Amino acid sequence: MELIRGLHNLRARHRGCVATIGTFDGVHLGHQDILRRLRGHASRLALPSTLVSFEPMPREFIDPANAPPRLTRLRDKFGILASRGLDRFLVLRFDAKLQAMTGVEFVADLLIARLGVRQVVVGHDFRFGAGGAATGASLEHSGARTGFAVEIVPPVTVLGERVSSTNIRSALARGDLEAAERLLGRRYHATGRIVRGEQLGRKLGFATANLRLHWSFPLWGIFAVRAARDGGPMQPGVASVGTRPTVNGKEPVLEVHLFDFADEVYGEHLSVEFVAKLREERKFPSLDEMVVQMHEDARQARAILRTAEQSAARH
Repeated sequence: MELIRGLHNLRARHRGCVATIGTFDGVHLGHQDILRRLRGHASRLALPSTLVSFEPMPREFIDPANAPPRLTRLRDKFGILASRGLDRFLVLRFDAKLQAMTGVEFVADLLIARLGVRQVVVGHDFRFGAGGAATGASLEHSGARTGFAVEIVPPVTVLGERVSSTNIRSALARGDLEAAERLLGRRYHATGRIVRGEQLGRKLGFATANLRLHWSFPLWGIFAVRAARDGGPMQPGVASVGTRPTVNGKEPVLEVHLFDFADEVYGEHLSVEFVAKLREERKFPSLDEMVVQMHEDARQARAILRTAEQSAARH
């Protein structure tokens, strides 16, 4: 999959395609249905498939204090989309200029002049242009006038629940990882670069790989996880997402303790798959009491991961 960063990197060869537009945060089952239809149109028309997205996400730029937690950072989104057979991923910088662009301007400048779209596929709740004033119906009207077709995809439901990034965030916030998995079509995971911490975990017998959370994270607490370094196998472990109140921490950190593993892997990327929530983060009266609980967390995580592995093997 080709990554195109910004309008300035679009070339003449990028004209003539089928496209979809949106933030695609999470790349959940609803998004996957859009991508499936997009690939179908691309095959039918013998054209490349292009996903147009934004960085930062619009709400992060417009109202950063109240923007929802991200489900997927750009690196994670790229990996998921590449695995879905997409040809091109166009990432537009969302700034004041793009925010002010009307729906008519967006269609004329981007979709027609720069991309030469023949087919556009969008979700039922798609909105675009200044103030979100333009809708899928607006897009259909523009396409009818200028020569491209539009498919508006209805919502996807699972067990009666609409698949949406909002509902996935709600499931994660309440620690219901099974519900999130149903809507995502996979376990929730996050990726980050391993940084050097204060080495406290190593001193306490629980060496951790630390990932600083420079973005708003949808999970909080202690979890049974599986994690993999770049190109490596998945390994079982236990993770903490929080500020580490027992040691007066301030910044949110994702700390991952991999069982039976103690190598130093600073600078590598770690992909963490969240299997089950064990408990909420809390402040302990002493380090000794925290270590006792850490041993219990590890015991529970090992048992949960062993059961999950056995269940997966049966299926």
